[in-house]
Amino acid sequence: MAVTMLALYKRPEGGDQALDELRRRYRDEHLPLMAQVPGLRQTVVEQVVQHFYGEDIVLVARMLFDDRAALDAAMTSDEMRAAGRNLREIAPGIITLIVTEEVPS
Repeated sequence: MAVTMLALYKRPEGGDQALDELRRRYRDEHLPLMAQVPGLRQTVVEQVVQHFYGEDIVLVARMLFDDRAALDAAMTSDEMRAAGRNLREIAPGIITLIVTEEVPS
C-alpha cells in the first residue's frame, strides 16, 4: 500500500522576502536533493492559496513511496540525510513532517 510523507511549511519570519527566499532555495536546492532519494516515486509541491483555520502554512510537499518499507529505507539513506541537512538550513523550525497511509474502505 502506498505511503505518503507530507511536509507542511509555515510562513517564515521576515515577510515576503523571507518567503520568496524559502521558495527559491526549496526549489533550487532541496528538490534536487530529494530527487536522488531512493524509493521516492513522486514529489508534488503546492503553494497554499487560502487558509480557513489553523497555522499559517505556505507550502505543502507530498512525497509518495510504494510502501512503508520503501519509506523506511529512504529515511535511512545518505541521500535523505543530505536533504534533511539542507532542509534544516533553509526551513529551521517551520516544518512539520507527517506520514499518511490510505484507510481501507
